[in-house]
Amino acid sequence: MFEKVLIANRGEIALRILRACREMGIQTVAVHSTADTDAMHVRLADETVCIGPPPAKQSYLNATAILSAATIAGADAIHPGYGFLAENADFAAMVEEHEFTFIGPSPEHIRLMGDKIAAKQAMQDAGLPVVPGSDGPVADIEAARAAARDIGYPVLIKASAGGGGRGMKVAKNDKALGEAFTLARAEAKAAFGSDLVYIEKFLATPRHIEVQVLADNHGAVVHLGERDCSLQRRHQKLVEEAPSPALNAEQRRDIGARVVEAVKKIGYRNVGTAEFLFDGGEFYFIEMNTRLQVEHPVTEMICGLDLVREMIRVAAGAPLGFGQSEIEFAGHAIECRINAENPETFQPSPGTIGAYHAPGGLGVRVDSGLFSGYTVPPHYDSMIAKLIVHGTNRNECLMRLKRALGEYVIDGLETSIPLHLRLINEAKFVNGDYDIHWLEALIAGGRRGND
Repeated sequence: MFEKVLIANRGEIALRILRACREMGIQTVAVHSTADTDAMHVRLADETVCIGPPPAKQSYLNATAILSAATIAGADAIHPGYGFLAENADFAAMVEEHEFTFIGPSPEHIRLMGDKIAAKQAMQDAGLPVVPGSDGPVADIEAARAAARDIGYPVLIKASAGGGGRGMKVAKNDKALGEAFTLARAEAKAAFGSDLVYIEKFLATPRHIEVQVLADNHGAVVHLGERDCSLQRRHQKLVEEAPSPALNAEQRRDIGARVVEAVKKIGYRNVGTAEFLFDGGEFYFIEMNTRLQVEHPVTEMICGLDLVREMIRVAAGAPLGFGQSEIEFAGHAIECRINAENPETFQPSPGTIGAYHAPGGLGVRVDSGLFSGYTVPPHYDSMIAKLIVHGTNRNECLMRLKRALGEYVIDGLETSIPLHLRLINEAKFVNGDYDIHWLEALIAGGRRGND
């Protein structure tokens, strides 16, 4: 097992990794920008190294500074968390070249799944269904129109090298396709350095379902159930739950087993998440995330496993200590992402925390590095906490969530808590009857969600 792990991240995920290491008897090294000198994970780590000024490009995205910190501290391994360099294949390769262990998938799989077109083809070859679309990148508008007519409108133009909604546009006809194609390529180039785009069939009312997998270095693979991540705004998830209220037991078993077989066929290792659109009772693979997910706590709550601990064990060469038949799922879990932003305009709201009180009680978990007096910097993602609740069933979970949100106090800045309080009173959310477009329409006022 490792003696010392460097945590190449910040905020709640850095603190989450630190806690897992502490419980395993592993020393921790926290890297930080000058903006995070007072952060909780920095305060609690065994060692700290400042790696640069506040801008992420000069600190958390500075691979050379991170590797230098690992060398200075004498770390055995580096855990990237999520975001920043977590899905950067070149960084993962650099970590291994400098004789540290990268706690995550191989650079080859990160690179493969980072190319959305190649990922779709690989997983289709491994037996997973995909959304009907172009065979590869479309080079120009004429090729785009030909592909769109073959697939059938409406279509979705997507960046080959990206995610998170950037470089993604919908076109309902030939005329709209011209402008959407140009905009998607420009956004893709600006965000990912590549203007390659491809085209998929646009599904009108799909759910976003993802399957969590865990694979060791000895050929063993298990799935840890699915999560429903359909409550999104601008392709960014706000609420996640497990299991999905949209699936029945047969569908759940089938997609889990198919993902396990696909992962085995490509020789994947460590954690990964296969993401699908679910529409009309059918699954369509869209991408695979080669890292720990923000929403991993809902999986932990229903299966009783520590995913970060398992990542570390697998990276150290240990075999999985359990098989698929030994994983037991119990109850229901929901996660709300708490962002430092105006709940109506969604403008970021950095600032200094005044009074702070996290909710507690049976089945309530808060992943956050907040404390009274802490200043939320303006340089990074606005998510400042995750509220996760668990109940014996979905109804109990919803009631517990409502109680916990009502208890949560974060003074000194605006947060998304009022939006979550609104959501839990919407009939379609309460009934689990929503799709990936519902929340966007609700926020925009296009419909109240109860029609």
